[in-house]
Amino acid sequence: MVDLQRAGGIAAVLQALAYVVGFAVLATLLNPGNTESWSSEQRLDFILERKLGFQIWMNFIYVVFGIALVILATALHERLKNHLPGLMQVATAFGLIWAGLVIASGMVSSVGLESVAALHAEDLEQAVSLWHAVNAIQLGLGGGVEIVGGLWVLLISVAALRSRKLSTTLSYLGVVVGVAGLLTIVPALGDLGMIFGLGQILWFIWIGFHLLCRPAADDSSKPTTRRGGAA
Repeated sequence: MVDLQRAGGIAAVLQALAYVVGFAVLATLLNPGNTESWSSEQRLDFILERKLGFQIWMNFIYVVFGIALVILATALHERLKNHLPGLMQVATAFGLIWAGLVIASGMVSSVGLESVAALHAEDLEQAVSLWHAVNAIQLGLGGGVEIVGGLWVLLISVAALRSRKLSTTLSYLGVVVGVAGLLTIVPALGDLGMIFGLGQILWFIWIGFHLLCRPAADDSSKPTTRRGGAA
């Protein structure tokens, strides 16, 4: 149990690192500057010129993130399941679904770029069309709407608030982050995805250190249910 909690803590810190690296690379190595006058062909050329770096970046921020998410979701399930078993079953299911979507998103983008690069030398127009399709699928799986991730964070935070097994302030932060993720389903509120991402950096770091510093939670206690006014 203690080993799983510590593994979950390390996984959470790694997920925060994935966000930080993701934003940093996007702002530097993969930042083309002002592209308002660029054609679709120029945008694709920019990515293909940095293909290997782009693929490494995508695999880290999506595939590695998703693998770490499986570990963290399992650790949090073990920590909270005895207090709120039904809620945690639902929460963990969404956590694992999110992990699968994120991993698939990264793999689609990375593998899809290989097909685009191969087609680029033969038919530039078709290569651009294929890249648009790959990008749309990648965004649909895990790069655009954050409803699944937001729901997982929200449910975990509600469970933590009710069981008092994590910091109260941390749990309230998770509620805010989770709601921001859920609201990205509204097209006009898509920019909340940035708040979701930035908020998760803090949430992952905080929950990671909590699991690392307090790995031995008292999870042997019975669920707190009340019937007829008696505990």
